[in-house]
Amino acid sequence: MGSRCPFASANHKKPKVAFLCVHNSCRSQMAEALGKQLAGDVFECFSAGTNPGTQINPDAVRLMKQVYGVDMALTQYNKPLSALPVVDIVVTMGCNVQCPTFPCSHREDWGLDDPSGKGDSAFLAVMTQIEEKVLDLKRRVQTGELE
Repeated sequence: MGSRCPFASANHKKPKVAFLCVHNSCRSQMAEALGKQLAGDVFECFSAGTNPGTQINPDAVRLMKQVYGVDMALTQYNKPLSALPVVDIVVTMGCNVQCPTFPCSHREDWGLDDPSGKGDSAFLAVMTQIEEKVLDLKRRVQTGELE
């Protein structure tokens, strides 16, 4: 195929993507949910936190259900890094999460502001950014543009 991306081969199983944050309660959870909905045909999605909280942010749950029809409260929960399977791609949300020992083939940081404690407009802005970035990641995996 001549592709630089190790995930573009037709013989390779779908790559596994882990979205990581500190508390695994907001941005990484939204990324997991949107990844499953928008790119589940191209990669598998997981999320976890370096110091997981006790619940998913209720505003994130409410707005994801309202905007995308996804009820994260039914299918997702806060997880530590140790709960993740072996992954191919690690995406950090922009919260200075450092996981140097977490093995993967590709790593990137999305630099997203944490909307926790802010109004709905902040959540909606971050959700839009996550949607755009998930679709871009999907395109890059499909076309072999990941380095």
